[in-house]
Amino acid sequence: MTVRQLADYLNLNERTVLKLVSEGELPGVKIGNQWRFRKAMLDAWLDDQMLGVTPRSVDVSRGAPAARRMLDLASCFQPSHIIPDLEANTKTGVIEELANLASRLNLVRDKTWFVGALIERENIMPSAIGNGLAFLHTLNRHPEHVVKPFMILGRSRSGVDFDALDGKPTRLFFVLGLKYHELHLPWLAKLPQMCSRPETLRTLMAAVTADSIFAALSDAERDLGTAATSAASRNLP
Repeated sequence: MTVRQLADYLNLNERTVLKLVSEGELPGVKIGNQWRFRKAMLDAWLDDQMLGVTPRSVDVSRGAPAARRMLDLASCFQPSHIIPDLEANTKTGVIEELANLASRLNLVRDKTWFVGALIERENIMPSAIGNGLAFLHTLNRHPEHVVKPFMILGRSRSGVDFDALDGKPTRLFFVLGLKYHELHLPWLAKLPQMCSRPETLRTLMAAVTADSIFAALSDAERDLGTAATSAASRNLP
């Protein structure tokens, strides 16, 4: 879908759509200087809004700056949550390897459920958004299976075919363990913004250890917060 087609589909104007996608609120990929969107991915995004995973309102002109509404990285993510070099080279293998880590860290109570729930979501809508990135999560929230909200990350240097929007291999796999139906702190909006700069992706791929990967993401989070604060100050009357 083009920007115009998406604007018609969501009943928004094109300027609003461009602002939303440039801020990471809407899932899309930039090919050259044109944004392109997959309808199924947009439908999944709408489902997530209804579940409270992403902000319910698409009116970005109101409310607090995005960075103020979101969890700090360290609250649900640590270097021990990172697999710097995934062994798996298939979609199912990656999911199982990452779910195994979540189970070993006692972040989920039922590993079999977690694997099945992630695969269920993938069957409905692939999580790979392009640019080597995938953001996996379950379709529904089951607090009895998730010990606490968490994020884990796996990296594949060679890349894995994950049905990405741009048709390229996926190398960074973020998995969110979402415990609540009403998670108003929208990590699925924050993470793409953190990883939107090419230099951030290069740093994440070049990092040698889990600690250095964690540090690179922390830097990206800090930069995002600084940018949001600066933008908010410019908009003050």
